Amino acid sequence: MANDPLVIFTPSGKRGNFPVGTPVLTAARQLGVDLDSVCGGRGICSKCQVTPSFGDFPKHGVTVTEDALSEWNSVEQRYDDKRGLPKGRRLGCQATVQSDIVIDVPETSQVHKQVVRKRVEARDITLNPTVRLYYVEVQEPDMHDPSGDLQRLQAALEKEWDVKDVQADLSILKTLQPTLRKGEWKVTCAVHHGHAGAWPHIVAIWPGYYEGTVYGMAVDLGSTTIAGNLCDLRTGEVVASSGMMNPQIRFGEDLMSRVSYSMMNAGGADEMTTAVRDGMNALFTQVAAEAEIDKSLILDAVFVCNPVMHHLYLGVDPFELGQAPFALATSDAISLPASELELDLSSTARAYLLPCIAGHVGADAAAVALSEAPDKSDNLVLVVDVGTNAEILLGNTDKVLACSSPTGPAFEGAQISSGQRAAPGAIERVEIDPTTKEPRFKVIGSDLWSDDPKFQDEIASTGITGICGSGIIEMVAEMRLAGIVDGPGLIGSPEQTGTTRCFLDGRTYSYMVWDDPERPITVTNRDIREIQMAKAALYSGARLLMDKFGTDQVDRVVLAGAFGAHISPKHAMVLGMIPDCPLDKVTSAGNAAGTGARIALLNKDARAEIEKTVHAIHKIETAIEPRFQEHFVNASAIPNSAEPFPILNSVVTIPTQTFNTGGGDKPEGGRRRRRRG
Repeated sequence: MANDPLVIFTPSGKRGNFPVGTPVLTAARQLGVDLDSVCGGRGICSKCQVTPSFGDFPKHGVTVTEDALSEWNSVEQRYDDKRGLPKGRRLGCQATVQSDIVIDVPETSQVHKQVVRKRVEARDITLNPTVRLYYVEVQEPDMHDPSGDLQRLQAALEKEWDVKDVQADLSILKTLQPTLRKGEWKVTCAVHHGHAGAWPHIVAIWPGYYEGTVYGMAVDLGSTTIAGNLCDLRTGEVVASSGMMNPQIRFGEDLMSRVSYSMMNAGGADEMTTAVRDGMNALFTQVAAEAEIDKSLILDAVFVCNPVMHHLYLGVDPFELGQAPFALATSDAISLPASELELDLSSTARAYLLPCIAGHVGADAAAVALSEAPDKSDNLVLVVDVGTNAEILLGNTDKVLACSSPTGPAFEGAQISSGQRAAPGAIERVEIDPTTKEPRFKVIGSDLWSDDPKFQDEIASTGITGICGSGIIEMVAEMRLAGIVDGPGLIGSPEQTGTTRCFLDGRTYSYMVWDDPERPITVTNRDIREIQMAKAALYSGARLLMDKFGTDQVDRVVLAGAFGAHISPKHAMVLGMIPDCPLDKVTSAGNAAGTGARIALLNKDARAEIEKTVHAIHKIETAIEPRFQEHFVNASAIPNSAEPFPILNSVVTIPTQTFNTGGGDKPEGGRRRRRRG
């Protein structure tokens, strides 16, 4: 009624009149205010903490007196003695409305709280996980009203929480009766709510009020590496992260060699499925150990991967993906029990794989689309997920195009003579003096440049072990800017370059980066070729999408991928990896596919969103596009033999000389020599 006290909630601004004596939690629920509670208003969980405000509020047209809420009660006192309530806070289930009141719901008490992302341009995640905890009091069995314990638990969930039609697997049924009796008919249930009309499932049950949390795992299953984030599903916080090499590498470094392995070897696909599932279990064990939690508390897992990895992880032979028209077994999202993937977790844990976009554009690209949201950008944005198989998205609010490009593992340090994974001792930053041609560099694990007098002492424990992906990109770009490598990709002779760091190495020249008798670090002409092929594939895919969009330039570029955050925009452009663009409009997104997986884990509405978005993305198949080859040939030069790159040329001066004097790649002279001292 209108003369009932007015209750105003902030920050939502929702308001309504409620009779005197209405609990704040009840008022919040009736108004649809986002106020958390696990115990159903019994004063056990303390999730419903609120902060009442007193005084004059002209904006809201109310004056709030000190007695606007009921007096502090024994339940609140007990909780304050045991755990401590922050000053000014009340429990929403205990405090009742007495007169007009303004109530603030702190972020920690909101169900759908924001999980803050670290990058400025990234969207925050709304916390709305598939797994929720519910404390219920179940009616005891009665001979006069016979029904099963499960049916009475289902009735309690519906009555107290409006959670209907809950299902329970056999493993829950096996423990249900002893758990109910141990908890004296009071239990906490973890319920998995699928989206799009899926039945809710009980995935765990504890006697009494369970004070712990439950976890979910977001996994980016890449061709070369597997990376996982363990998240607290109550807070959205990442509690542990871990990564490992994909054990399938022994069957081939790139995707097509794995498809070939399954074609050429009976049972080859099954071997690779077993390998990746074993690796996945090792990752889950690793992450649980790091977080010091029991693996059985990981109740939900989300996976993103390219189509070949997707099929092999599911146990589907990728044979059809090795030939036109590159048909997927399914492109839809998949939700299934984690046990079907042989994951060594709780028998009730669930798994979700994001939808694939096309035969060569997978769930990882869908995850990048979810994380970076090109479809919500007013400007034309190019998102490049750099990896063994690069996913490329180009779009704005009008449309989004997608393709994949087989870059190979060179950007990750593989197939490079001194290449290695990103680990302590690996060169990650490089500068080469254009006059003296002398290099200086930084290695992972030290903030000092190699020409610092203290550098040798600082790296004594690790040494200089090789060059990682971001290091090789900067190295080749710096060699190009310093006039050590020409446009077509040939390393010059000492006479042509003016440095004895260039030495004869077989039929071509190599560049000596670190002249250590034990472990010399060099860049060979073959290394340059590997990088040229990888970056040409990447650029050609992006350029092809620009053709389809009818444009010669993009407004901004987002570099994603495991080492996207470490790639220097200037060096990427000098190399010709990405189209010409103002350098301040080139940003990094880190592992955007992994972030997309985390969004899908923490917000079940995002799963429905990406399933819808994927259908609207237009897929381009590079293998059948005639212009791809033309772009590839042009992009093999550093930075490019056809594209002018005017913005880049206004920032740096790229030497124009070429080192091939007409006699092929073979330089003058004969035997190999090395610069020493």
